[in-house]
Amino acid sequence: MSRHQMRYSRLAKITKLIHTNIELQEILENVVSTISEEIASCNSIGIFLLQEDGTFRWFIGKAHLDFVTNLDKHIINPVTDMLAKEAIEANQTLNIRNAMKDKRIDSTFVENFQINSLLVSPISLGEELYGLIYVMNHEVGKAMTKQEVQLVDMYVNMAAVAILNADNLTRTENLLYEKQLLLDVTSDLALCSTMQEVLDKCFHYLSQVLNNYNIGAHILDPIAERNIKPTRLSKESDWTQEEWLEKHKDIKVDHSKDKLFQDIVKNKKAVFIPDVFADERPNHHACRTFGIKGLFRIPLVSMGEVLGIISVVNLDEVNRVYTKVEMRLAQSIVDATSLALSNLLFREKQEIMIEERTEQITLKNNELEKVVKELQRLSHEKELILNSAGEGIFGLDVEGKITFCNPAAAMMLGYENKEELIDVVYDTIFNRIKTNQVSFHQNFPAYIEKNLSGYSSDEVFFRKDGTSFAVEYAVSPIKEAEEITGYVVLFKDITVRKQLEEKIKYHAYYDSLTNLPNRVLLKDRLNQALTYAHLHQEELAVLFIDLDRFKLVNDTLGHSYGDYLLQEVASRLKRSVSKGATVSRQGGDEFTIILPTIQSKGDISEVADRILNAFSSPFDLKGNEVFIKPSIGISLFPNDGIDVDTLIKNADTAMYKSKELHGNNFQFYQESMDRINLRSVKVENALHKALDNEEFVLHYQPQINSKTNEVIGVEALIRWIHPTMGLISPADFIPVAEETGLIVPIGEWVLRNACKQIKAWHEIGFSNIVVSVNLSARQFEKQNLVEIVKEILAETNLHPKFLELELTENMIIKNTKSTLETMEKLRELGIKMSIDDFGTGYSSLGYLKNFPINTLKIDRSFVHDVAADTANAAITNTIITLAGNLSLNVIAEGVETEDQKNFLSSKGCFLMQGFMFSPPIKAEEFLAKYFIHEEEEIF
Repeated sequence: MSRHQMRYSRLAKITKLIHTNIELQEILENVVSTISEEIASCNSIGIFLLQEDGTFRWFIGKAHLDFVTNLDKHIINPVTDMLAKEAIEANQTLNIRNAMKDKRIDSTFVENFQINSLLVSPISLGEELYGLIYVMNHEVGKAMTKQEVQLVDMYVNMAAVAILNADNLTRTENLLYEKQLLLDVTSDLALCSTMQEVLDKCFHYLSQVLNNYNIGAHILDPIAERNIKPTRLSKESDWTQEEWLEKHKDIKVDHSKDKLFQDIVKNKKAVFIPDVFADERPNHHACRTFGIKGLFRIPLVSMGEVLGIISVVNLDEVNRVYTKVEMRLAQSIVDATSLALSNLLFREKQEIMIEERTEQITLKNNELEKVVKELQRLSHEKELILNSAGEGIFGLDVEGKITFCNPAAAMMLGYENKEELIDVVYDTIFNRIKTNQVSFHQNFPAYIEKNLSGYSSDEVFFRKDGTSFAVEYAVSPIKEAEEITGYVVLFKDITVRKQLEEKIKYHAYYDSLTNLPNRVLLKDRLNQALTYAHLHQEELAVLFIDLDRFKLVNDTLGHSYGDYLLQEVASRLKRSVSKGATVSRQGGDEFTIILPTIQSKGDISEVADRILNAFSSPFDLKGNEVFIKPSIGISLFPNDGIDVDTLIKNADTAMYKSKELHGNNFQFYQESMDRINLRSVKVENALHKALDNEEFVLHYQPQINSKTNEVIGVEALIRWIHPTMGLISPADFIPVAEETGLIVPIGEWVLRNACKQIKAWHEIGFSNIVVSVNLSARQFEKQNLVEIVKEILAETNLHPKFLELELTENMIIKNTKSTLETMEKLRELGIKMSIDDFGTGYSSLGYLKNFPINTLKIDRSFVHDVAADTANAAITNTIITLAGNLSLNVIAEGVETEDQKNFLSSKGCFLMQGFMFSPPIKAEEFLAKYFIHEEEEIF
């Protein structure tokens, strides 16, 4: 055979192998063998196929020299091998006659395999690159001819076709495998009836595809809505289900704060992280606890909603890689699982929601089945059961006529006896379309199957007189020998239940105490009113009303009286406005009124005046007369806001302005009020830092014995000097401190520094001075108050008899038992107790004999007009007399004039304090005024 014939024979053989789907390796072995036989200057041949990482690895070849033993271990990297890079980029064969001198070739490759000449050709078709073929010669002086290069190119093209066919075959096989796998997954999941079965099937197929058994599922809790919790672990996992769940509890994994979980839930895309500690998103503490080195997380998504997350974790090695095919298949398996889980979760949620409601119906259905069986057996027993049943029961024949009923059914349907119902057509009772009745009766079984069969909890039956009532009913067929001969209808009147549901609905929109619209209904009505006002270019007003000193009613008379007062307030407010207005209760002692279609501010002022007048008379709370005044804030649409929240907020702001002006008036909203509120916010923020920044100082006001002109004590009063806002009045910051609770540390600071100052004056010779310190309600309610006072006295080394604590009337009667216990403990320490602002509270005078009190302080409001106002003079005289009879000291506050001083002295009250003697002053000024020059007269 000639050389050309042998060549054609070889070509024909390779072509046949390509077209008969023989294994790729066998085809390329023939290509290698053919090139080796055809090319005289060929010693070694290597076919290197392209890998996913861009390198080329040995697939098949032939080495003719014994020393070329590791050629199959060689990896070609185009990044470092310039010859390979050039051949790939140019897509042409390169014939190197002297490999030793060619700088493009990897020198290590040339030296290791003693290559003299070299041919490199890309194996490609069009733009698709499959690999590289290296034809090598190890003998000096041999290189390929042009004809040999052409032959190699021809065989390389055949190799490319073979690889293409093999790739296509592999893709086809992979597609078939994937389709079959997904068919199996879908089929298996369809047979699952529980979440556990679904997840186990999912884990089974994922472990096959990813060759990893460490798989877990975190699923949304159907009861707790959006909370994800660990649910199921693969049975083949390195962790057991119990250990896995217990570890989650131990480390307290919160998926709502897990950045990786939340990214997956938000983006609804799978995330693959080969090295968890190289990525900031995973919970590294949890990863270390579970031994996780890498993870692949896939969201369970159904109808756009995330049901949970499947986690495939690597516990063995870092940077384990999954192919695109594997990850695509895993995603498809999880998608199929999501659909199955969605159905199960929805069903589980629905079952939880209707479980209670269906329980009773199930029992009734069971009773109905028993009734039907008894009816089929014995007519006597049927009659007995029908007559004794509390629910209505009647039978229908196949034409839709009533054949029997029980007394309960006749009574509920308005018939005198059950016989009247016999032969009555079903649609006389059922609330159904009354037209085309003949066609209904001709095929009644089909009609009842379609429209009436089963159970209904929302139906209306008609009585004999045409009136209707709500029912709950069930229809069951009567069968004889598998043939339907009629139907039994079991029903009960649910009018009471419907009324209860309406009542529940009512309370969702109305305040249960006052029956006024609540906050929800108010916003709805205000929205409607705003829409109407906007369309008709009208104005409306919102009035925000707060009751002044309402808390005192609750504190003194009790909450039941407070509730009764709120009901009376609601009645007066409704009588004060027109029918078109809406009066609502916001909550607590706050009310809101909507005044639609107003013409001017004068109209609103008239309504506000009517409201104020309605409060001018006292409220009779079961024999207790109480005066309550309202503070009213008003905002207008559209000037003060165009939406619900803004109008209510601005009316609220105006109300606070009204309250600042001592209440019982109304204020229209102004923008400047927001600036005042802003200052209040600034004051509150600054108050948190005032103690640390040492911005508080104490001033001291002397308490004088007017008979001897002696200073018998001082009252310590706090002042706040802010670095930028200047002197802030106690009236501005004390209420804020009370509300925020900061009054406790501030009060402790006052007590400590006052004791420290008095001790310092004692040490320089002024040893009889007593200091009075006001206690706030919050301080007094602290359980450790006595311990704090003891600690401060010990720390300052001040004898307890030089400390007097001032309490208000309302404070000491809140909790009589605990108050008495605290005051007794303080008296046992040797501390004096005084009642501040005496006579201004709601309390009974009985506490004066029960509590360990030393001093009564007459409030400045009585002292102010004591010389001219006979009522104040009488009250003041009564307090002085009462104190004397109870052997209590009495001191008058706010003494400013000689007339006041003389009146008090004439009544036997010689202990006084006020601006007549001195305003509150700093400690150094007090020392200079009263102690250093004590030989001078005090006034």
